[in-house]
Amino acid sequence: MIIVLSPAKSLDFQTPSAVAEHSQPRFLDDSQELIDQLRTLSPAQLASLMKISDPLAVLNVTRYAEWARPFTLDNAKQAVLAFNGDVYDGLDAPSLAPDELQFAQRYLRILSGLYGLLRPLDLMQPYRLEMGTRLANRRGRDLYAFWGERITDAINAALHDARAKVLVNLASEEYFKAIRPKRLSVPVIRPVFEDWSGGRFRVVSFYAKRARGLMARYAIVNRLTTAASLQEFTGEGYVYMHAEESASDSAWVFRRRLVA
Repeated sequence: MIIVLSPAKSLDFQTPSAVAEHSQPRFLDDSQELIDQLRTLSPAQLASLMKISDPLAVLNVTRYAEWARPFTLDNAKQAVLAFNGDVYDGLDAPSLAPDELQFAQRYLRILSGLYGLLRPLDLMQPYRLEMGTRLANRRGRDLYAFWGERITDAINAALHDARAKVLVNLASEEYFKAIRPKRLSVPVIRPVFEDWSGGRFRVVSFYAKRARGLMARYAIVNRLTTAASLQEFTGEGYVYMHAEESASDSAWVFRRRLVA
């Protein structure tokens, strides 16, 4: 199987990477094109486009200005170590052993508005560009049009190289929309994490994001290559519900009740 994750808005470029091994993103020419376009925007225009605060807009205008190739360990960081949010708290990549990172490099992919598709050890420079951003470009009205079929084709290549029989979607809806499932060479499984809240089981965003990272880590640490093995996941109290309780054949529901 291949697992896909969303990126994170929060980044950690302050903590030095203890890992020397790295790779280069596949779509840097496309990233450069987006950067060149983003450099034409003022902080006010960027704040309006992304619906972010003025300080965040200034920060990202500076990031775009400083973005430069080639990527090296002096000016960039491995993606799985640079992203820092709920999903990546669960994944806890800095604690993975070198051989575990190599396993992740083969079986894990990270979707990105700027970089398209990243392997865990691909170097990246800091940025903010969510996949849902309506940035009109020469290929269309938004980033989904910009990336077109490139991401899907790259995932198909990864599936082929890994001899994978399924794609496990641990990404958000916003990011998975960049993939065209009908063009994939394999079926898609979507784990859903529900917590007991307000008298019913429902998806609680913070917990669900963390659980996605926990499941990705579970697959990496245990060297899982088949999706069925994920049904044994019990991280932080989640339990797989049998197929009759799941929303569909492709949605695998995991539930837990937090004890106060």
